[in-house]
Amino acid sequence: MTGTHSRPTARELIETVVAPGSWHCWDEPVTVSTADPEYRADLARARDRTGLDESVITGSGLLDGARVAVVACEFGFLAGSIGVAAGERLVRAVRRATAERLPLLAAPASGGTRMQEGTVAFVRMVKVTAAIAAHKAAGLPYLVHLRHPTTGGVFASWGSLGHVTTAEPGALIGFLGPRVHEALYGERFPEGVQVAEHLYAHGLVDAVLPTAELPDAAARALRVLRGAGRTAERVGDPGEGPAAAPAAEAPAVASGRDGASGDGAVPEAAESIRRSRRPERPGVRALLRVAADDVTPLSGTGAGEHDPGMLLALARVGGTPCVVLGHDRGHPDPDDDPTAARPEAGVGQPLGPAGLRTARRGMRVAAELGLPLLTVVDTAGAALSQAAEEGGLAGEIARCLADLVTLPAPTLCLLLGQGAGGGALALLPADRVLAARHAWLSPLPPEGASAILYRTTERADEVAARQGVRSADLLAAGIVDRIVEEAPRTRERKREEAQRRPSGGAGPAVARGPGPEADAADAPHAFLARLGAILGAELATLRAQDPAARLAARRAAGRG
Repeated sequence: MTGTHSRPTARELIETVVAPGSWHCWDEPVTVSTADPEYRADLARARDRTGLDESVITGSGLLDGARVAVVACEFGFLAGSIGVAAGERLVRAVRRATAERLPLLAAPASGGTRMQEGTVAFVRMVKVTAAIAAHKAAGLPYLVHLRHPTTGGVFASWGSLGHVTTAEPGALIGFLGPRVHEALYGERFPEGVQVAEHLYAHGLVDAVLPTAELPDAAARALRVLRGAGRTAERVGDPGEGPAAAPAAEAPAVASGRDGASGDGAVPEAAESIRRSRRPERPGVRALLRVAADDVTPLSGTGAGEHDPGMLLALARVGGTPCVVLGHDRGHPDPDDDPTAARPEAGVGQPLGPAGLRTARRGMRVAAELGLPLLTVVDTAGAALSQAAEEGGLAGEIARCLADLVTLPAPTLCLLLGQGAGGGALALLPADRVLAARHAWLSPLPPEGASAILYRTTERADEVAARQGVRSADLLAAGIVDRIVEEAPRTRERKREEAQRRPSGGAGPAVARGPGPEADAADAPHAFLARLGAILGAELATLRAQDPAARLAARRAAGRG
């Protein structure tokens, strides 16, 4: 699978990524200083074959109209290996990118340390890593595109530190190259393990894409990571891709009683719980589809774990760049046929410790780059299994809580649907907490609480009513700052019902949900567009606040 077709050289990659005529090379000439005649001959042949003086090219160019620094390995030059001169060239380039406050794109293709130069070259990886760490500590984006092949010390240093990491299709990527493994252990390395697609499936890279798609992918990620673009609310047709509603709702006001908010009476807890479990109810994926743009999904922890119960992405929600992490209920796209069978919809994946470690990766990205963090709570509960216990589920919940309450970046939590147990609590602490009308939060699913109290699940509705789980109760208790109504306006509902009619316009519209009032599942586009406008405005407001004052307010509210 690997190495079976022509792959771009370093120069060809740079020509693909940066705008024509914009490339400015930073490299200073390298002189050959080795006294080893055999190595001198190897270097001379590599120079003749590639037209380069070393295995690394560095410089800057325009990507999406903005300057970006690029470092790329040329595998044709002694297998892209990194010696002292190549290492120093990398360090100078990274430091220059940091000094000029440029995002950095690295495109390694290397067998690792140059064996002809031994240990002195080997330890250069520490210096390169230190330069990358300083670049990220300065709040600057670092993207990595792993090319075929990337192994050894390069993969184990600057090849594994990206905020976003992509890889060439079929690329050989691994720490110990297969030839070395076979020589040392007398057996072939298992097939298909050190391959880009396998690493993606295990949460080690975020996407597998050819070089031709790299410019668009990198530009999309950088528009969020740099915090570029406007933050004002957007106006448009909610049925036409990302759009925001023309006006946000006023915050609901807590009172000593269950007052009405919106057009209908405050629902009972049992009704909200039933509505939150409707298979058609939109989840975090639908929210990103309707209310966000420049979405870049991140796969797993970046450290070998992937949990389908947690979605992590970079996006601009309501126009505001942010990191999004949320429980993935497995709901299909709202543009899908609403009458289609959805056996998995609304059920979601139980959240395990790997999902929480994925969430903590998102928190680190937000902290490093000063991006707002949006958490979306919509879970029936954390995984209850031997694997979850052995994987440290309770400890990961605790660490998520500790990370969130101390996170320097602005934080916004959205209770979108179900909010059961520690899996929900792990994403709750934030500067501001919003709740959809039929969202709820409880220590356990109501059936579990009923079983504890009465040894039966039959009294779940009664228990939920007493526990104060519904959005109105959370608002009154100061847990939630604002409720977003779900019932669509008459105009919105009619438009969505018309869109749901069978092709040709004949036949009845899809039936509305239970009860006299509609909810988010009945007009998902309209609800999500209004919600996106609200979230974008909230995120922008938090982002504009003085950090010290914002953190003080978080602590005063008992959330930090």
